[in-house]
Amino acid sequence: MSVIPRHQTLTRLVDVAAGRVSAELVVRNGKWVNVHSGEIIPATDIAIVAGRFAYCGPDAAHCIGPETKVVDAAGRYLVPGLIDAHMHVESGMVTVTEFVRAVVRHGSTTLFIDPHEIANVLGLDGVRLMHDEAVAAPINVFVQAPSCVPSAPGLETPGAEFGPDEIAEAVRWPNIVGLGEVMNFPGVAANDPRMAGEIAAAMAVGKTIGGHYASPDLGPPFHAYAAGGPADDHEGTRAEDAIARVRQGMRAMLRLGSAWHDVAEQVKAVTEQGLDSRSFILCTDDSHSGTLVRDGHMNRVVRHAIQQGLAPITAIQMATLNAADHFGMERELGSITPGRRADFLIVRDLPTLAIDRVYASGALMAEDDALVADIPAYAYPAAAKNTVRLKRPLAAENFDIAAPDGANSVRARVIGVVENQAPTKALEADLPVEDGIVAMNAETCQIAVVERHRATGVVVNAFVSGFGYDVPCALASTVAHDSHQMLVVGTSKPDMALAANRLAEVGGGVAFFAGGEERALIEMPIAGLMSEERAEVVAEKADRLLAAMAEAGCRLENAFMQHSLLGLVVIPELRISDLGLIDVTRFEKVDLFL
Repeated sequence: MSVIPRHQTLTRLVDVAAGRVSAELVVRNGKWVNVHSGEIIPATDIAIVAGRFAYCGPDAAHCIGPETKVVDAAGRYLVPGLIDAHMHVESGMVTVTEFVRAVVRHGSTTLFIDPHEIANVLGLDGVRLMHDEAVAAPINVFVQAPSCVPSAPGLETPGAEFGPDEIAEAVRWPNIVGLGEVMNFPGVAANDPRMAGEIAAAMAVGKTIGGHYASPDLGPPFHAYAAGGPADDHEGTRAEDAIARVRQGMRAMLRLGSAWHDVAEQVKAVTEQGLDSRSFILCTDDSHSGTLVRDGHMNRVVRHAIQQGLAPITAIQMATLNAADHFGMERELGSITPGRRADFLIVRDLPTLAIDRVYASGALMAEDDALVADIPAYAYPAAAKNTVRLKRPLAAENFDIAAPDGANSVRARVIGVVENQAPTKALEADLPVEDGIVAMNAETCQIAVVERHRATGVVVNAFVSGFGYDVPCALASTVAHDSHQMLVVGTSKPDMALAANRLAEVGGGVAFFAGGEERALIEMPIAGLMSEERAEVVAEKADRLLAAMAEAGCRLENAFMQHSLLGLVVIPELRISDLGLIDVTRFEKVDLFL
């Protein structure tokens, strides 16, 4: 977002505050939600010029001139614009521009994005594309340089690889504010040269280091990770996780995404244990388009946090000032105070965060839950497309799993889906063998990773449980965090082949087949991760996808998000990659059969 630097607006801000020059916008008679003092101050006026707050006080009459636009808040709350401190645009299935269009009406005016999804497909060129789109956005969209490409070296094969040299280049781009979540936590704890070098390169230019410690072990490995530099972490699921991070000087990021519901347990560190709330930040991490269009974004997270027992102003602090301060931007963002960017909301009810108007840098963006700003679509170049490369079309036989010689049954490792959480369970199942091929059963279906970056022809097969499919069907996706190979889950091998081949035809996305017929399709030609369509259109297609999955017997909430994480080989316990089945508790490849 193009904003005039504060030092270039100083004299105008002072003149408006003093009454020598008229403001461009004055909002009168509001209840000032002051996140610095923790107060709600009635009968407050705010005056804005050059996209920044100039005056915040009891009477801005002296700031009003003939050309000043005056808005009567009529006793409603004046709330700072909401900040998402950790998120991945690609999880919304849309571009940065479309993500902004979807969330700004929900009060989100600042996003800190980590584009490590596109980085795993297109490398630095992909990150630069999203970086430049973020700069052009009409709200604040800051970028963190992806740190783990791949997320777990040696356990997966992405479309690109980053090391200290790539990070040293990226952190010097104008809109890079930090190093993205450092997911290779064993590498940090072991002083892996690549990870240590990347963190050092970002630290050398004063960037904030994002964390990702996805383990319940709070012993020496955790302490080694904290010593390695990460300044925050969003992977906690328990109150003790949040407490441990805060005690080590990290910010505990509590996430409520489409499928990750980790606020309720961790916020007890504040509501029950009495820890200082200024060390806690709210975020979403991953939200799909349906959530964004229908349910909300950071407003949804703040509402949820209030429902868990936080005072409204405390929850708002966690989604505004705390985030801004964490990234060293407290004097630029996160509060309604002089000199800060004029990002604010007019809210009629604080506990439910019922938003009437949204302003970004003093410009009206949304009113009455509708976008009013004109935000044109953003076009990606051809080089960002056609990234699904298969050696040859797939057939049902590509998904056969041969049994050990002479076996009538096998005991196999099975990935167990845990609803509304990122971790999986390492399960086991006894499966029958038919004509030398291991068969599925009612609880266990197949999962496959199809290599799609280099057309090697590799297909890795295993088993997964928890989706509940009870008819012949398959879901294929080129969204498969984080290496983004093609991930296929199904009860029918012919349908698995049909779904995979369909994605190759359309350049990536998500396809669901049942009984040999296409039941849902979301085309995502940009890196196989993002659609070129409007967010509302993508949300409708996502609704059809979830409905088709439900018709096939899937009862998981946010089932596609659960599907897309099954290849993420940095979150315990059991995952799959193009190299095999991965035990993430030990960070090593394991055999499918016990």
